[in-house]
Amino acid sequence: MPKMKTHRGAAKRFKKTKTGKIKRMRAYKSHILTKKTAKRKRRLRKSDVVSAADMKRVKKLLP
Repeated sequence: MPKMKTHRGAAKRFKKTKTGKIKRMRAYKSHILTKKTAKRKRRLRKSDVVSAADMKRVKKLLP
């Protein structure tokens, strides 16, 4: 069986941590920022871990 290919779109969006979790950036930070509070925009800058429900699907894209 041939090697599995990495999904290039997913590779640009997700990074694996040392412990095997998958990091992602938060959504809703690209436009219409005037109505969002400073606190909310500050939180959106930080990265987050992919939820357990999506972990299996994302790991399949990043062999």
